[in-house]
Amino acid sequence: MTEMMRAVEITEAGGPEVLKLTERPVPEPAHGQVIIQVAWAGVNRPDALQRAGLYAPPPTASDLPGLEASGEVVAVGDGVSGLEIGDQVCALLPGGGYAEYVATPAAHCLPVPKNMSLREAACLPETFFTVWSNVFGRGGLQAGERFLVHGGSSGIGTTAIQLARAFGARVFTTAGSAEKCDACAALGAEIAINYREQDFVKILRDEGGADLILDMVGGDYIPRNLKALADDGRLIQIAFLGGAKVEVNFATLMTRRLTMTGSTLRPQSDLAKARIAQELRESVWPLLDTGQVAPVMDQAFDLEDASKAHARMESSGHIGKIVLKVS
Repeated sequence: MTEMMRAVEITEAGGPEVLKLTERPVPEPAHGQVIIQVAWAGVNRPDALQRAGLYAPPPTASDLPGLEASGEVVAVGDGVSGLEIGDQVCALLPGGGYAEYVATPAAHCLPVPKNMSLREAACLPETFFTVWSNVFGRGGLQAGERFLVHGGSSGIGTTAIQLARAFGARVFTTAGSAEKCDACAALGAEIAINYREQDFVKILRDEGGADLILDMVGGDYIPRNLKALADDGRLIQIAFLGGAKVEVNFATLMTRRLTMTGSTLRPQSDLAKARIAQELRESVWPLLDTGQVAPVMDQAFDLEDASKAHARMESSGHIGKIVLKVS
């Protein structure tokens, strides 16, 4: 390990162009942490929100963007068990993934699945932690239930389609083009709805209503989601790309016994994230080891081209995950 490393920092709040290559000191592991020499870093919507000044990192986290990465453990802090120098891992990060080295709690690291490259493994933590904890934890999705995920061609969407199908749910999704709908159908979606041409509310109501909806759009989708739910249905909100404020008739929730909930991952405690990691190791990693579930890859960019990666993501033209090649 050297004393200094290349990293991409947010020079000011703004568009992709504010991401600039810089040099930073290599972090040292605190108690319970490891240092990973980053091979690949995942690019996610929260990174873009942080860059725009809309999603501040927790006080103890790095100011550098990047919430997931893969690579090799090169240093181990006090109190760490189960990981050694030289282990190849993918990890959920508190921040700092757009760099050659990053510190993260050892309990948030997971082994690289069998027969999977480090490039693919870098795409797993953020989306799999989010989908597992919301769809199967908060949402309690069961086999045979009707599940709708919006944005099915996104990293979250492609993960949710595969996991819901693997656990026996009937999967419905929305996407913005015929190409994206075809990609969702290939992953196991029973019906892929082009939201530019079709009404997802009508389609779900004709099927009996959704038992569970995972939504990252918000805005005017919220009352439409409530209409699309079956009685006793659940709506899980994980983002608000279309706005966080909307008028809702709560009499509908009461008379139809609907449930609205949601969460964000980054502010949760280290212990909560460690519990999710353990659940993934037990219930989901075997599916990745056998190839029954796999990340959908879109495009890779070099670390110094992080601004191009953000522009690609914000164009919404991608299908699946975008990654940065770090080392």
